[in-house]
Amino acid sequence: MRYDSITEAIGNTPLVRIDPAVHGLRNIDLYAKLEMLNPFGSVKDRPAWHMARPHLEDAAEGEGTVVELSSGNTAKALSLLAGMHGMRFKSVTNRMRVPEIKELLLLLGAEIEELPGRSECLDPTDTDDPLTHFHRTLSEPGSTYLHTDQYFNPRNVEAHAEGTGPEIVKDLDGRAPDWFVACVGTAGSSTGVARVLREHDPEVRVLGLVAHKSDFIPGIRTIDEVHQVGLFDPATYDTIESVTSGEAIDGMLTLIRRCGLLTGPTGGAAYQGAVRHLGDADAALEGSGRRETAVFIVCDRAESYLSYVRARRPELLGRASRGPTLATLTEEEVRAGGRSATVDEARRRLTAGDPRPLVVDLRSPHAYAALHIEGSVNIVDELFEELVRGGLPFARRTPVLLACPVGERSLRYAALLTRMGHPDVRSLAGGIVAWRDAGAPLVRE
Repeated sequence: MRYDSITEAIGNTPLVRIDPAVHGLRNIDLYAKLEMLNPFGSVKDRPAWHMARPHLEDAAEGEGTVVELSSGNTAKALSLLAGMHGMRFKSVTNRMRVPEIKELLLLLGAEIEELPGRSECLDPTDTDDPLTHFHRTLSEPGSTYLHTDQYFNPRNVEAHAEGTGPEIVKDLDGRAPDWFVACVGTAGSSTGVARVLREHDPEVRVLGLVAHKSDFIPGIRTIDEVHQVGLFDPATYDTIESVTSGEAIDGMLTLIRRCGLLTGPTGGAAYQGAVRHLGDADAALEGSGRRETAVFIVCDRAESYLSYVRARRPELLGRASRGPTLATLTEEEVRAGGRSATVDEARRRLTAGDPRPLVVDLRSPHAYAALHIEGSVNIVDELFEELVRGGLPFARRTPVLLACPVGERSLRYAALLTRMGHPDVRSLAGGIVAWRDAGAPLVRE
């Protein structure tokens, strides 16, 4: 194949059947749509080009900056596209959580601005969130930025309605699959593909997968976060289920080692969630003589997520495991061992406690600098997790109050430290948001 531009190579990715000996489904044929084989390496190549193209074609050569609220594959694709047109690219994000992606963006020449957002993705209803203020500034008439706006731009959905969905139907000999399984991030791919599949067959069932509450899987939102996304419509999905980071890595290993698919954790989560959910449907088909088909998307490749795997499963990369981690903590263990303190209880302990608890703020440095509890120390949660394994900077018997944005992540850490033998670790219930809303004092750095 010969192309005049790399953008012509976007799309037309393979649809590969997964060996039934791997997934164990007897009556359902499972296919992977290999979006990782797009030229920039991910499913986001399609919407990035579809959203940016009008801006790039209208802009004068070398003038302006493309900007997107992204810390992952959309930013990577847009950075490359902007550079091809002699323009700059700026990534604005709550924080860059995957070091390899940040380093790659810097290599591509991107500018990265980390703002102290209170959630992992834009919440347009949160008028106090700096990310919301920035988003509104970008959308004002006369802005010097070329804003692709992936969370609200209908062209995100169109890219998949015009490309990914029709390709799946074509590769299945003109038929829609019985099942479509999609991880939900911006909701662009799941919405666009589902729309096309249901035009061919209204009976297509769509399974949406979100990250387990307080867990982190690159490219997938939690159920609370997806409701902040402008493109998300619950009616798109017949069922929405959560997957854990542990399941994502398990699925990733299966696809890599058994199928030769060099997928990242998002593809692993899609595979694992698909097999888990389809088990009952497979059993119901037994003896009926009917077969069904299911398709899931492999979003990107494994190489960018080695640090993600190392933090959760160090033994996979030849490193000794150092006991329990957040990823191995069960929900039962969180409920049993995670102790919390209300804002009133925390304030009493901080003013009259003997000894006074050490307050550890797990938010990003930017959020901490904007507002924090006086006397607290800032240890961003990824670093805190490393310290949990390697040695915390306080004694085991030190009373500790952990704080994060809404009290979910800190509760898991409290349960983890309790399990490790720390006798007095509490999570601030409702997090810094609850502290602020209760009128408790916060200071700026």
